[in-house]
Amino acid sequence: MNDLRVETRSVGTVLPSARNTRKHSKKQIRQIAESVRAFGFNWPVLVDEENRLIAGHARLEAARLLGLSEIPVISLVHLSETEKRAFMIADNRLAEKAEWDEELLKIEFSELLNAELEFDLDVTGFDVPEIDTFLHADHVGETATVEEEVRVPTGTPIS
Repeated sequence: MNDLRVETRSVGTVLPSARNTRKHSKKQIRQIAESVRAFGFNWPVLVDEENRLIAGHARLEAARLLGLSEIPVISLVHLSETEKRAFMIADNRLAEKAEWDEELLKIEFSELLNAELEFDLDVTGFDVPEIDTFLHADHVGETATVEEEVRVPTGTPIS
């Protein structure tokens, strides 16, 4: 096991990788920033021995957006250049392969909506329409489509 200590470093000293294959929209950066604002910066970025990012490019951009001066960092000095490049891809891709337990997600959102929150639920990364879809799906694993939810009246309008 490697010695993985969390350290605090200046945002200005953490360098993005030119080889980052992941793209982040401005909307996603804003969502991450709102999550950091609501919950704190709870997941460190990963850097190499040159303070270059291996993982956490969007979190770094969110920190800059928030005007943070420091962020938590873990140095991964045990990886070769090839391992760093492969890990950068794996870190992003493997998370995409997970699936949601829609029944539990519905329960979580239902309970969160009934709680006295000091933040909006979109800090979870789900937009309000997505949350509504989970909450109002008739069957677990089956989500209603926009076409099913909106009933367009037929005939001549009368006012």
